[in-house]
Parts: sequence; structure tokens; C-alpha cells
Amino acid sequence: MKNQEIKILLVDDEQDILDVIGYNLRQEGYKVQTANNGKKAVAAAIDFRPDLIILDVMMPEMDGVEACEIIRKTEGFEDTIITFLTARGEDYSQVAGFDAGADDYITKPIRPKVLMSKVKALLRRLKNEEILESNNIVVGELSVNRDTYKVTHFGEELNLPRKEFELLSLLTSKPGRVFTREEILDLVWGNEVVVGGRTIDVHIRKLREKIGEDLFKTIKGVGYKFEPKA
Repeated sequence: MKNQEIKILLVDDEQDILDVIGYNLRQEGYKVQTANNGKKAVAAAIDFRPDLIILDVMMPEMDGVEACEIIRKTEGFEDTIITFLTARGEDYSQVAGFDAGADDYITKPIRPKVLMSKVKALLRRLKNEEILESNNIVVGELSVNRDTYKVTHFGEELNLPRKEFELLSLLTSKPGRVFTREEILDLVWGNEVVVGGRTIDVHIRKLREKIGEDLFKTIKGVGYKFEPKA
């Protein structure tokens, strides 16, 4: 999905924040709509159908937590990415936000460049959903079923550890496509733990041992791809 196709709803009761963040988002090519309170946010979300909502917590008329709850329960917004933007850093605010259905939490003040990086990281989830839309992958003599966590190779069932399975299912979801190390870390490990690039290399080595040395190609300085034999 290109930036020009991505819609972002920015909600904050401070006009300066709407202006500055809105400007930076538009400079990146995103389609941006703004609202300055929770009630307007709900109406704007239903009308605009954004891919990402950046939602302040403390606002007049209706706060961000209540707005998030309403939006999340509205049909069609089950998978919309919602992140809170607030100056409040107390634990209870974060818990309330996540209970309301938020995906992430950003604390103000934040520099525009840092926020843009955060936005890009959040939006990678949209690409992830497109990549991982198939639950049953068959490539040649290799079959990967995400529903049953079952892998068969030339008719033999392989018992793979969870992360090896997830890495294999990712790479085989798009044969020939190069997945960057950043994408692999996001899609396979997410925010569970902090891992380094060597972790990916070790898991690739194990998959090569079990499935085939020449099926997993290293793209130096970039990442890996699954390339089945012709």
C-alpha cells in the first residue's frame, strides 16, 4: 500500500499539534483528516474510514478512551490501527487505553521525525495483513498450514518450533519476494522481546537444515527470500 492510499485521522484538542503533525503527515504523502474532540473523532472515523487513527486521550466533550471504545465496536473498525497520543504517562492511562482497544501508546511531547518513524512502524501492520492473508500455503512439495501449525515436506510432517514455523510461513507466503530484516523482526518477533539480526540468521540456518539449503536465499545487507526450485 502506497502512502498516497493511506488515510490517517489525527485527533487532538490542541490546534498547534494538529497543524504540526498534520503537516508532517501530509508531507509524507498520507491523506489526513483532523478532529479536535472525541465526538468529532467518532463521526470523522465513520465518514473518512482511516487506516490509522492517532487519538489524544485528554479532550473535551468525549475523551480519547471513550472515543476509541466506540470506534472499535463500530462495524468495519475491528482491524483499524489506533494509537493514543497523550502527555499523560501514568500506567493506569495506558491500561485504560489498551482495554479500550488501542494498539499502541505514544507520549507527548514527541519530535515530528520520531513520530513519523512510529507511524511507519504502525502502518507496516497493514502490509503484514496483506502478506499473511492466506492460511494454507503450498509451494511445490512443501505445505504450510497456519491454522493447524502443520508443515509437510515431501509428505513428511515436520515438527518446527513456533518461531521457525512463523518465519517459514512468512517467507513462503510470497515466494521470490525479499523480506527485509526489519520486516522479519516485526512480523515474526514483533514486540515480544528485543532480538538481534543474528537471531534471524540462526533460525534460517535451522530451516535450511530441515527443508533445504538452496531454498532460502540470503540477500546481503537486505534480508532473505524463499525461492523454490523451478
